[in-house]
Amino acid sequence: MSATTETTSRPDTVVRVNPARDTWNVLTRELKPVVRDPFTLIFSLVQPLIFLGLFAPLLVGSSGQPVGETLQWFVPGVLVMIVLFGTGATGSNLQYEMMTGSHERTLVAPLARSSLLVGRALKEIAPIVVQALIIVLIAWPFGFSINVAGLVIGLTLLAVFGVGLGALSYTLALKTKDREWLFWGVQQTLIFPLLILSGMLLPLDDAPSWMQAVATVNPINWVVQAERALLAGDLGNSAVMWGWVSALVLALLGLWAGIRAMRKSS
Repeated sequence: MSATTETTSRPDTVVRVNPARDTWNVLTRELKPVVRDPFTLIFSLVQPLIFLGLFAPLLVGSSGQPVGETLQWFVPGVLVMIVLFGTGATGSNLQYEMMTGSHERTLVAPLARSSLLVGRALKEIAPIVVQALIIVLIAWPFGFSINVAGLVIGLTLLAVFGVGLGALSYTLALKTKDREWLFWGVQQTLIFPLLILSGMLLPLDDAPSWMQAVATVNPINWVVQAERALLAGDLGNSAVMWGWVSALVLALLGLWAGIRAMRKSS
């Protein structure tokens, strides 16, 4: 008598890594707190609004130009400031998760390591767009003119710039780990010189030659110049090209460094 062995096929229950799907899942997970508590978006506008309300009148008084012309120059810098201060500090959220153990649980989840970084970085686009639109609409009644095509391209440029800067902020958090003082020390040491040397608040035309030389290699300076040209409707300005080059290089560098750091994270 021959024994018959029956093999039953079991369903494959292993969750396989899918970078695109995993990135989407991480992105939606990161956006849920923002949707539940949109007040955080409004609260983070306090600093840009203070600069817009208190610094812009000083520029009007010192330059002698009409309010509308001054805002046309100043508002694009405020939009870049939103990205610089907002996404530049977002790594602190990841650092908090590392200190509480939440990050460790995501590392053992069946997700592509790269998606943990890319999804977080892409999340920065939503706050950037919403906050930038609010600032533009606030400045509009005071003489700021809106070029629709330039505004759309400008918001896209800010989004790319924000993804790169956010990725670098997450990289810094992964490198400093639970040393919160080190994260903020490095972040603050870098962010203010970059802000001043970008011509964001004051023009650098009369600055010392060494400051102008440093500003030419400051990618944020070119993003600011590109935003000014775009929002003024000067889409063919060469500064627009250099702004896109700077934002794309920063995004690629930030994502590369962030993904590399995330894969080594433990």
